[in-house]
Amino acid sequence: MANGRALTYAQVNAKAAALAAALAELGIGAGDRIAIVMPNWPEWVISLLAASKLGSTVVPVNPRLSYHELKYQLRHAEVSAVIALERHHGVDYLQLFEDMLAELPDLLYLITVGGEELWYDDRIFQFEDLLSSGAGRSLPPLHANDESDLALMYTSGTMGKPKGVRLSNRAIVETAQQTGELLEMEPADRVLVMVPFFTMFGLSVLVGALAAGATLVLQDEFDASGAVALLQRERVTVMHGVPTMYQLIMRAPDFDPAAFPSLRTGVIAGGAVSEELVRRIRRWCNVQLAYGLTETGPTMTMTRFSDPADKRLTTVGRALPGVEIKVVDVVTGALHGPEAVGELAVRGPNVMQGYVRMPTETARSFSPEGFFLTGDLGIIDEEGYVRIVGRRRETIVRGGFRIYPREVEDQLRAHPAVDDVCVIGIPHDILGELVCACVVPVEGAVITGNELKAFARDTVAEYKFPDLVRFFDAFPMTGSGKVRRRELERMVALDHTAMSSAQ
Repeated sequence: MANGRALTYAQVNAKAAALAAALAELGIGAGDRIAIVMPNWPEWVISLLAASKLGSTVVPVNPRLSYHELKYQLRHAEVSAVIALERHHGVDYLQLFEDMLAELPDLLYLITVGGEELWYDDRIFQFEDLLSSGAGRSLPPLHANDESDLALMYTSGTMGKPKGVRLSNRAIVETAQQTGELLEMEPADRVLVMVPFFTMFGLSVLVGALAAGATLVLQDEFDASGAVALLQRERVTVMHGVPTMYQLIMRAPDFDPAAFPSLRTGVIAGGAVSEELVRRIRRWCNVQLAYGLTETGPTMTMTRFSDPADKRLTTVGRALPGVEIKVVDVVTGALHGPEAVGELAVRGPNVMQGYVRMPTETARSFSPEGFFLTGDLGIIDEEGYVRIVGRRRETIVRGGFRIYPREVEDQLRAHPAVDDVCVIGIPHDILGELVCACVVPVEGAVITGNELKAFARDTVAEYKFPDLVRFFDAFPMTGSGKVRRRELERMVALDHTAMSSAQ
């Protein structure tokens, strides 16, 4: 169900089979990579299922990436076909991709979703035309198994460079199924999907709902008032989201839990969640807390309905069945026992196959025992419950999106008026953190914060834009010449709090 369009499982399956047959006629098959560039539309679901019928790998892409970010991901993934929207938010994607075709030697076909009349091009097809041409055709034999790649998900690396995470059919499907089972999902459930499908969280929500045979209620892009209306009108029973989404829904002027009594549970993940926020949400939705990463399919741990009340409130639960979680000493690399603080490490069928075309980075991400190193600090108690205590790596989590400072810093340093820059996160009650660019300008240069924000818009995705720009004569430094990020964060946070209080 999306934008008034309702499809049965049989209809979706028929459309997916038709699309798969048409793609097979074009030579797309097992192992080929198909990028999906669109919001949470039914065509996204059909495209995913079509790719799985062929044994192809989907490459979910954020439609709001800049031209250069988009081109980098498609080239790096060696994408053979792109299924994309024609127009969205004033962007002509048909023109954008047509311009890009010549620069992407591996890209053979562009399939567009929309109603525009296309000029003749033997590499560009309309989605509906392919459904028509593939209807009734038989599919080629499936050459894929549980360990074949289902998705190649892009995430920022520790140094701010995008990394392609290879995730198998088993990693995604089994993890999504287990999450659904812990939520006690069944075919009668109606699942509101407002988390973007191009994220690992959103893809897992989609697969989990399909595995349970539940009804999917799609919100193409998150909007708090729209989500409230869907909760009521569609009698939603399960809702997943990042903390920011729940915050904004509760602040929506038309929020009234009495209007959607069917809502029973969901997962909150993708960012730090305070105990007070959990208490507030559970007054109207009995959510479970979960923790994971793109590289872990995504769910590593999750609370259960049967857990003690304090564990459901103060921890992110226990590991999923078949998943092992350990704590690694950040200095020695040794595996710790319970109650010790260290880097969380995970081993199991949910863990990625590796980073595409990055064997060195892949090897560096695993311990000698084969545990994936998450970069997050935590404690595992005697009963196996996990508490997250911090992040080892310098990341900012804004509205559920992970942002690596180096990525934004590299872009801002290219501005001729910028001598040095340090990007930090400062606390925010809705988004979790704001992105603040701390800038030391070139001596004598005249530059404003708005100019730097406009400069960033040309090179990075919208959610990475600096929310704030603060100028400094010099940064606080360590004896070894490194910026004291924590001290800088405290200075900016105090200044931001004082300014907010004065307004």
